[in-house]
Amino acid sequence: MEPLTVRTWRHSESEHPISDLDTWLSAFGRFTGARREAGVLAQRIHQPTGDDTYVREPWRLAQDILRLGVSVALDFGLWARTERDQMRSVARDLGVGVELHYLDVPADELWRRIQVRNSQPPWDSHPIRRADLDGWLRVFEAPDAAELTLFDPPPVSN
Repeated sequence: MEPLTVRTWRHSESEHPISDLDTWLSAFGRFTGARREAGVLAQRIHQPTGDDTYVREPWRLAQDILRLGVSVALDFGLWARTERDQMRSVARDLGVGVELHYLDVPADELWRRIQVRNSQPPWDSHPIRRADLDGWLRVFEAPDAAELTLFDPPPVSN
């Protein structure tokens, strides 16, 4: 499995593997001033592309939990119709209901929310760029009305 890496640069580039992103981000955010004083001009965090381990392992665990009769909420992957179809099919084979909760939020509103996030530690030390968001929006396949009918409706709440 290729680890997540952080790249920092002053006049050169270096990479450091990351095995626990949340813990790393918390520690990374504490040293923003020190990096600035050392002359680090920018840093980006990159998740490896082409390595489906980041989805495959949590999905394997989710299936084990579903077999125990416990509900699971997935908030990863699912950017493409084929991913959603595959996961829905496996869940149906396990005999469980499958809901898809999709919020159609305009790009400008997403960017506004990201800017708020970017302004707060530890995220301010490695903000998401508008170009990142625009790139993600180009590859995301939003579910259409026909696809949404393939999922179960959410339960009615009182």
